[in-house]
Amino acid sequence: MIYKATGNIRAIQILLGHSKIENTVRYLGVDVEDALLPAERTEI
Repeated sequence: MIYKATGNIRAIQILLGHSKIENTVRYLGVDVEDALLPAERTEI
C-alpha cells in the first residue's frame, strides 16, 4: 500500500529490512527498472 501511494521503493526497502533493492522489487512484484528510477532520485 505504501509503495502504491508513494512510489518510494527505497523507503519500502528500509521498512522491510532488505539489504538489496532487488529483493524488495521482487517481493513487491514490480519491474526493476520502473522501481529503480524513482529510487535513484530518493535521498534518505
